[in-house]
Amino acid sequence: MRKIQSLPVGLVAGLFLCLTAKSGFAGDLSDGGAAAELAGSSSSGCPQNADGTFCWMSPDIGQAWASGYTGSGVSVTIVDDFTSNNEVEADLGLGPKSQPHGKWVAEIAGMVAPGANMSEHDYNYGIPLSLQDGLNVVNLSYASLGPADLDPVEKSIVDVAWAGTAFIAKSAGNHNIRIGTGENGESDFLALELMGAPTTIFVGALDHNGTPENKAKLASYSNYPGLIPELQNQFLTVGVEDDKTGLRGTSYGAPVISGYAAILGSKFTTATPIQISNQLLDTARTDTIVNYDPETYGRGEASLSRALAPISIR
Repeated sequence: MRKIQSLPVGLVAGLFLCLTAKSGFAGDLSDGGAAAELAGSSSSGCPQNADGTFCWMSPDIGQAWASGYTGSGVSVTIVDDFTSNNEVEADLGLGPKSQPHGKWVAEIAGMVAPGANMSEHDYNYGIPLSLQDGLNVVNLSYASLGPADLDPVEKSIVDVAWAGTAFIAKSAGNHNIRIGTGENGESDFLALELMGAPTTIFVGALDHNGTPENKAKLASYSNYPGLIPELQNQFLTVGVEDDKTGLRGTSYGAPVISGYAAILGSKFTTATPIQISNQLLDTARTDTIVNYDPETYGRGEASLSRALAPISIR
């Protein structure tokens, strides 16, 4: 079954679109690896800030870390392609390099939530998803061009999503059309089967991290929820600042939301995946967006600081 990574057409040099799956599986990432990298120095054009964050991150992330919330106790699984020869060249602030799509997605999630237990699950191997003890977060930065029942990985993901046993961040896609709509006669079946699932958030890309003084707009490539209320209610946006990193697409917005979910889980340690999802959706900002409209922006721009603000959530 073909899977398409959530990258827009017409990328900058070094970005490639992988259309055909290959076999392979990558095991766990080192939990300490991302945190160790954050502590290192940077020779990048995106230097590390005094609080340990990087130029592409929302300031909310540094505030969360300073309060002790880094994703500890939460398991984040990146379902993606980790073995493709089509590598992406970019720089998240640790220096330029080239690596497969899934490695970049995992690195973003790990940098946002350095305390989380990160693991890679290569969809090419056809191994069903398995969950860990505690809160589970699953990142899906790709589209599937066939029904979930035909793929054991997707079937297990859809089952988990509808059972509400894991938080799911799904990239919205990059054709500037409604989520799930067919492009060139092909639809994202995975998106269609996750519509309405209680713990799934579809993630669109903004052109930058918005503020009330410098409002953001939907990136020109990003898909959107359109007229369907169900989609509007489970759609969030986040800044994808490709001018700073070289990474462009909703693929790289989804792992930011996965990281946010892990950070929330490290504060609200008894929260369920449904509570984490609702908290992110209910605290989204609309005052940081140009001409906010739910058909374009769903619930708005994710706000980690607002989501973390309560003493408890229900």
